[in-house]
Amino acid sequence: MTRTARPAFGTLLFFAIAFALSLYFTFAAVQGDFGLFRRAEIVAESQVLRSRLAEVRTDVARMENLTKRMSDDYLDLDLVDEQARKVLGLVRPDEIVIR
Repeated sequence: MTRTARPAFGTLLFFAIAFALSLYFTFAAVQGDFGLFRRAEIVAESQVLRSRLAEVRTDVARMENLTKRMSDDYLDLDLVDEQARKVLGLVRPDEIVIR
């Protein structure tokens, strides 16, 4: 009986496909839509948005305070005087204005 040496193409093909699939899934895990780099981008973007949210909340609180101070229930005379000077350009009789 003579046996010819045949290369094992089936085994070689199996390991080549397994290696290609492992490369694909590794690449997808790192750079894909749900990969590590995308996660880092999302974390950085969320930090920027959180800081922007804090700024907006501060602005809203300031505007709510000004609105409350100018309401009928709570009248701040200093604020009314400031707004009248700024918007209407009013001046008190005892003031000297230099332009």
